Formats: sequence, C-alpha cells, structure tokens
Amino acid sequence: MDIEGQGLAEPDLQAVVVRLADCIQLMQADLVHANPTPENLGHPVSDVLMYDPMDEWTSVHDRIILAVGITGGSADFDQLLHRAANSNAAAVIVKAHATPLEQLRSAAVRHDLAVLVAPDKADWTRLVALARASVVGAAADSVSGVRLGDLYAFANAVASITNGATSIVDPLGRVLGYSTLPGQPIDELRRLTTLSLQEVRPPAFDADFKVTYAASGTVLIPGEEGGMDRLALAVRAGGELLGSIWIIDPGEGRREAGLEALDKLAPLAGLHMLHARSASDFGERRNADLIRTLMDDTPHASFAAAQLGLDAANGLAVAAFSIVRPETGSLESVREIHRLLHLVTTVCDVQFNTSHSALIDSVVYALLPCEGATPRAAHRRVLQEIGAYARTISSFPLIAAVGSIAPRVEDLPGSRSEALQTLQYLLHIQGTMAGAPSKATTAVGLFEDHRIPLNLLKIGAFIDDNGLGTLDDIARIQAYDAEQQTDYLGTLRAYLAANGNISTMAAQLHVHNNTVRYRVTRLAKDFGLDLDNPHQRLWLWLRITTMDLTPSGRRS
Repeated sequence: MDIEGQGLAEPDLQAVVVRLADCIQLMQADLVHANPTPENLGHPVSDVLMYDPMDEWTSVHDRIILAVGITGGSADFDQLLHRAANSNAAAVIVKAHATPLEQLRSAAVRHDLAVLVAPDKADWTRLVALARASVVGAAADSVSGVRLGDLYAFANAVASITNGATSIVDPLGRVLGYSTLPGQPIDELRRLTTLSLQEVRPPAFDADFKVTYAASGTVLIPGEEGGMDRLALAVRAGGELLGSIWIIDPGEGRREAGLEALDKLAPLAGLHMLHARSASDFGERRNADLIRTLMDDTPHASFAAAQLGLDAANGLAVAAFSIVRPETGSLESVREIHRLLHLVTTVCDVQFNTSHSALIDSVVYALLPCEGATPRAAHRRVLQEIGAYARTISSFPLIAAVGSIAPRVEDLPGSRSEALQTLQYLLHIQGTMAGAPSKATTAVGLFEDHRIPLNLLKIGAFIDDNGLGTLDDIARIQAYDAEQQTDYLGTLRAYLAANGNISTMAAQLHVHNNTVRYRVTRLAKDFGLDLDNPHQRLWLWLRITTMDLTPSGRRS
C-alpha cells in the first residue's frame, strides 16, 4: 500500500495465487482443520461450491466444497471425499454433528484432502458468504494490515488509497466507520453524518443510494446544494447487500484512479463488513442472552450481572419498547425494530453514560440505572425522548413502559413483568387491539402511572383463572344479550358508572329519564338483581370493569 496515498499499487489479480491457508485466516469462522499439512494449506483456491448429493457432479477443481446437509462419517460424506479428492478440490467444509474429530481426521488423511469442521450451530448462508468473500478478498488484499471487521481502520486505508475522506454505511443508513486522515477535505453533509453516525435521509428514500445500489461498480455521485461530489460503491457478498462506501471526490486528476481502486477493493470491503456484522451480531446476541438471564433465570442473575458489568447498588428498572404494526413478519418491521434498538441504546448511553439494551422476542428492553434523588423523573425523561425520536425510525407509533425499581438484580423479573403489563395496557387504551393500529399514537408511561387499572386486570385474571364468573349474573346477561340482540349489559354499565343517578344516565344514553327508569327496572326484574345491595353492586362493577380493561376489549 502507498502510505502517502498517491495511488494504488495495482496487483495483477490473475497472477495472485490464493491459498487455502489465506482463506481460512480471512474467514475467521471457528473452523477446525482436521488434518492440517503444508501441502493442503498451500492448495490454491479458485471458488466456493455448495454441494448437494442429489445434484449432478460438476467440476470442483481448486474449489472449497460446503457439504450442506451431510453428516461427517456418513456414506454420503465418504462418497463426497472420494469425488473431491479425485477432482483436486481444495477442501471440504462439513459439520460434525457428534461425529468424533478423530474419525473425520482419519477420513481426511485416507483421501488426502483438507477437511474443515464447522460448528454445528454455524449458519451455512453466512459461511458461504464468508468463504466466497475470502477467496476474492485474499487476491485483492491491498490493506492486509487492517484487522478484519475494523471498519474505521479499513476506512482510513481506503481513504489513503483513493485520496478521499471515506465513510462506510449500512443499508439502514447507519455510519459503521469513517476515515480520520488529516488534510482531506470534507463538506457539511460528511460532518453531520459522522457526528450523528446516521445518514440524513434513509437509504430507502434517497435517490443517490438507489443509483449506487443499482450500479454494477463504483459511480460518481454529484454533490447537492454546494456539497462535494462523491465516489460511491455498493458492497455485496454472495448477492446480499451489506452496505455502501462513500468517498469525497479526490478531484479530476485522481478520480479515475480512485474509481478503479474502489472497484478492486469491493471484495475485501465485503469481507470486512461481514466480519464487522458478525462481531456486532455476536455482541447483540450475548447482550440479549445475558439480559434474558437477568429477567428469566433468577439463580444465575448475579452471574449475568457481573458479565454485563452492571452497577445495581441503587437498583435498576426494566424498560420495554415496541412498535405498533398491523403485521410483524415483514422485512421492514424487522429493520424498524433494529432501528428502535439502536435508538434506545443511543439515548440511554447519552442519559446514563451506559447502556444495557437488547432485542428479545420483538420487544426492545433496556436496564435503567436509578441514580440521583429523582430516578423516576430520569426514567420518564428517557421514555419521552425516545418517543419524540420514534417518528424518525417508523411511521407507526411507539409504545414504551418502565417497571418499578428493582432493589436487587434478583428482583428484575418483577420489574420486567410490570413493564410488559403496562405495555399491554397502553396498547389496549390506544385502541390498537380493536383492529385500528393506524389510529394509535405514541404512548409512554411508568408502571405507577397506571397502577390501579393494572391491579384491576390482576383481579380480572384471578376471576377468570378460578372460574368465578362462569355462571354469575354478568354471564347470564351476556348470554341473553347475545341471543336477543339486546343491550342490558350496556344499561348496567351506565347505571354503575353513574352511581345510580338517573339524570346522569339519561344524559349519557341520550334518552328520557323515564326510559332509563324503565330499563333499570326491567334489568333488575328480569335477572333478579338487587341493585341496592352494595356487595352485589361491587361484584357487578368489578366484573364489568375488568372485562373492559382486557386486551380483547368489551365483551358485551
């Protein structure tokens, strides 16, 4: 690499020999080599092939073969090794699935072929992408001194090669890395995006990103409103869009060299972005696993807290966040919930100088510290700030809630339960469960804001769980209304809400006082109700209120 940044030394990629050892090093996929020898590690690699024993046998010369669906030690595995060795394949990647490593090593030695053993839980799609990117990346490794996945160092290397300030952006518009070389000019847009680590406009709605994604190589993007021109490249691996690289145009004298250099760096860029994403995914999964342990596995909560470095001296509270959508399985819904995770993480980090958040079962959770004299005010402020920003990540409303303060990590399951109960209640009162999510608005709150209705919901659950309302007066009235198309339950609801005041009921129901008196008389007579009995009134009111609070809505 030309460290002065005066141009890219152009390697002859056709003359570069990619060895198996190079690919293994670049993949960094926890592969175990069953029989490493200087000969098989030095075997040249030209491509990667996914193998299916039902498919017609094709040329595998110098290829890495991924034995998808084949178990080590099986007849299909032995047949594959025999064919691969006779066709001069570079290696076979297989999952052991309880096959002893010694047995796999013996088969590899017998066929004189490199066998790489992948973890049983490894994702074949990721392995294919990593393997293919590593083959091309090894041939184009002009920045071999950069640690794989370090996108800031990679951006600096690209900036040095192309002579332009560099940014690396993911498909959601998040800036994953940017160069910091002195003396390279930048504009206001570059300054804003590096400060916020986010593009001003989401790539899905930005014409420049669409042009970049549609191009087969690096393109020149004209600047807007006084901004600088840029060289832009879509980065892919195995056909999957990983993001894009944006370079401030180095000027007419260096532009062509920059365009050519960026095209040559594309495979290596994909490899770096794959590794960066894998590291990020691993961190998110580890966070999620530890936070799930805190909230679900009390005996191991203290261990998880230590792994997370939690300071629980003043207590912690669980916050829960969800985006209200009519459907949750689409690609856009997945992107939005990950944007929400990023937003929650960022806001909590700014507010508390620390962030412990995770996406678990389509709900984003955050562990909120309880510092200072008014921790609940801080919790409310965080909810409101996230709610205010929520419209930037989704057109659908946000629902957010915080459970009460847990004095010990062992008490966090209770705080989580309260946060979820409050979340469901907020969802209900927004009208979303009645089938009108588009009418819902962002709603946030603390558990204590809704303590009374949440306690009534617990009473309702107790009534249902113990069958206490199966054959009572409310059940009889509901059955009669359903059969006769009447609304006695509505009359009773209005009577109890008005504390028996006939005039108030008449105004609420928009009928004459005498009509109300008639309805109440008939209600009491037909169902044998003593509405002067305080115990009966209490029971009837509890039953109606708890039914009205349930997520399924009123049952009348």
